[in-house]
Amino acid sequence: MTPPAPRLHATGQPLDEAVADAAAEWLTRFMAGEVDAGERRRWQQWRAAHPDHERAWQHIERVSASWQGLPPGLAYRTLAPLAGRPARPGRRQLLAALFGVGLASGLGLAASRSTPLRALHADLRTATGEQRRIELADGSLLTLNTASAVDIRFDGEQRLVRLIAGEIHVVTGHDARFAGQPFVVATDDGRVRALGTRFAVARDDAGSRVDVFAHAVEISPAGRPERTRIVGAGEGARFDADDSRASALDPRPEQWAAGQLHADDVRLDDFLAELGRYRSGILRCDPAVAGLRFSGVFPLADSDRILAMLPNSLPVQVRFRTRYWVTVSTVDAR
Repeated sequence: MTPPAPRLHATGQPLDEAVADAAAEWLTRFMAGEVDAGERRRWQQWRAAHPDHERAWQHIERVSASWQGLPPGLAYRTLAPLAGRPARPGRRQLLAALFGVGLASGLGLAASRSTPLRALHADLRTATGEQRRIELADGSLLTLNTASAVDIRFDGEQRLVRLIAGEIHVVTGHDARFAGQPFVVATDDGRVRALGTRFAVARDDAGSRVDVFAHAVEISPAGRPERTRIVGAGEGARFDADDSRASALDPRPEQWAAGQLHADDVRLDDFLAELGRYRSGILRCDPAVAGLRFSGVFPLADSDRILAMLPNSLPVQVRFRTRYWVTVSTVDAR
């Protein structure tokens, strides 16, 4: 049985993917300069034919003009290389760029776990490439990584940080005024109670993750809270609403919390995939250089500088089509 096509949503109303695809097709024509007076009339007729058409087009106009902070017009030039026929991967990438990035604007895949509307209205959130550190009322230090969002509630009974999207690093405070109030990080998958500690919690498509760097935490899955697990210093764990399981410690939260991106004999494509989380737009790696390995420590605050440093260590060139469309390829590539 063929699975149904994904449906997008806007203000609670379903939007067929076919409508989104048609809107993306019109966008590619405009980007390619293929719209003459006759085409423009047909485009206007298409928009007027159904409210969903107009809704989809208005959404694309908003997203393409403000996509991750791109200036109007530049977004079109950046998205243009993704244009392709519907059967090609490029069209899927274009739809993901337009409607995926636009989740926070009110359109989103029904199956998305990142609850973008909640993230949009969170107490604290960061954009792509942004990090933010604050001191909470109890003296705890909370650091949000790129594209993260949290709600905070200190209610006299507990100190609660709800992680809506992304990842956070926590160093718990010990203000005597909050003695007896547990410090808890909650996700849709469960609760992480700090036991006097330094730790990180992240959310992704597979569930939630905790890494402990000092002392310990207690995990309670949302659906089976009796299945608690203690995770000690130097340990990690993954959990969902039903259970938790031990995993190796991921050292990266301590690194990004210090504003650093570490490479320890890593493949170039893996390094660029991680770096891509900290910059807007498209960052491509030529398969011809994907397997090159290197090591280094880089400042996360300046991803352009990191890219500029790569040719000093590897036989590669970095090509900026725009600030938001970058390709790392072989030196002799054209």
